[in-house]
Amino acid sequence: MEKLQKMISEKSVVIFSKNSCCMSHTIKTLFVDFGVNPTIYELDEINRGKDIEQALAQLDCSPTVPVVFIGGQLVSGANQVMSLHLNRSLVPMLKRVGALCFD
Repeated sequence: MEKLQKMISEKSVVIFSKNSCCMSHTIKTLFVDFGVNPTIYELDEINRGKDIEQALAQLDCSPTVPVVFIGGQLVSGANQVMSLHLNRSLVPMLKRVGALCFD
């Protein structure tokens, strides 16, 4: 859990993903299309990815990918990110943490 907290706090936008997950691809594309440069951890490719996935599950992240943190705060998975985007809350949140600089 300590390693997870360190990973989350180092960058303004952190996405935990799997290459085999279509929703992970969709969420990564959304952030990149906004011009955000998220830190992306592919749990099916990195060492101890299973351990990190278990730590995410302990945070009640279900499913465990994709999981998004903005400004060190858990946003949650694809449904929550898309809800924030559709109600126009995502961009202001990204601006607040310095992940977006345009108006």
